[in-house]
Amino acid sequence: MEDIVLLQAIERYLDGTMQPAEKAYFEELRKNTPEIDQMVVEHNMFLHQIETYANTLNLKHTLNEIHSKLLSFGEINEGGEVSAKGKVVRMWNKYRKVTAIAACVGGAIALMISGLFAYLSPVNNNQIQQLKRDVEFVKRKQQDQGSKLNEVASKIPKGAVVTGGGSGFLIDGKGYIITNAHVLDGSSFANVINSNGVEFKAVIAFKDEHKDLAILKIEDADFKTIKTLPYSIKKSGADLGEEIFTLGYPRNDLTFNQGFLSTQSGFNGDSSSYQLQISANPGNSGGPVFNSKGEVIGILSTREKQAEGVAFAIKSKNIYKLVEQLKNTVSDTLFQHIKLPTASLVKGMNRKEQIKKMSDYIFLVQAFNKK
Repeated sequence: MEDIVLLQAIERYLDGTMQPAEKAYFEELRKNTPEIDQMVVEHNMFLHQIETYANTLNLKHTLNEIHSKLLSFGEINEGGEVSAKGKVVRMWNKYRKVTAIAACVGGAIALMISGLFAYLSPVNNNQIQQLKRDVEFVKRKQQDQGSKLNEVASKIPKGAVVTGGGSGFLIDGKGYIITNAHVLDGSSFANVINSNGVEFKAVIAFKDEHKDLAILKIEDADFKTIKTLPYSIKKSGADLGEEIFTLGYPRNDLTFNQGFLSTQSGFNGDSSSYQLQISANPGNSGGPVFNSKGEVIGILSTREKQAEGVAFAIKSKNIYKLVEQLKNTVSDTLFQHIKLPTASLVKGMNRKEQIKKMSDYIFLVQAFNKK
């Protein structure tokens, strides 16, 4: 597709003038072609910047018109000072009661808004969305008998109630998986499924709601300990503009997306997270964010509702902090032997080879509770 034709298609897609059939085709093309998805994100951001600039120019033009009218009526002089001070005093005396009432109402509204903001922040803010799978989605996928995930006998206990789901990945070959705490909201246990459709029973070993991180432990006789993980977990920070990619389960199949680290902080300046320029969907919560060396730099958690292609990931250094919390809080001696991978074995490989090496260690997480 020629660049000019592609740009025209992107503009029609963004302004909603595409026909339904063409839109469906374009969305499928976007899903399967990371370069086109990236162009859509960048063009959308560009259009937002143009709109903001235009609004600024219109505001300046309006202010200039008001200034000119005030000059012509003699309300202000060229220095911008009010020329009729007596009129201002008379207006104040006339309307000061109304002004006082308005100030009281305004103050009450401001306090109410502040309270709501504090209650809803950070993860419940209506500007961002958690990327967990909803309950109905998990139920539908369980009922899909043609799916790879149902080719094996389910290990879900009888009477278990679905509470949601997302993604997760091994941080220790002995069966320790990290995911987001919100993926496990309202749940008491989880099942995890690898990229080959093999299902394992897991328990919730530790959860920190404040960090929005949780550790699952596979407790299943069918699981075999993995001696070495191919990726590492980075303890230091990542670089602005660094190319990144994700693996996770917004669908039943393992899904790849790529993008860039766009800001060193998360939503509203959250220093524990990164802002990413990448496509992310419900089900991606808990999935790893890798750099080009195959190092985990973050855990994908939320996305911005109003800006397409803007997502947030919890910084990987918080995984180290969570493991230390687990060791210091839980008395089980098994947890003392958790060892995070510090050396990437896929450094220098091309992207396809990296993904092949990593895929078996990224899991679909299905969360449940007992009736």
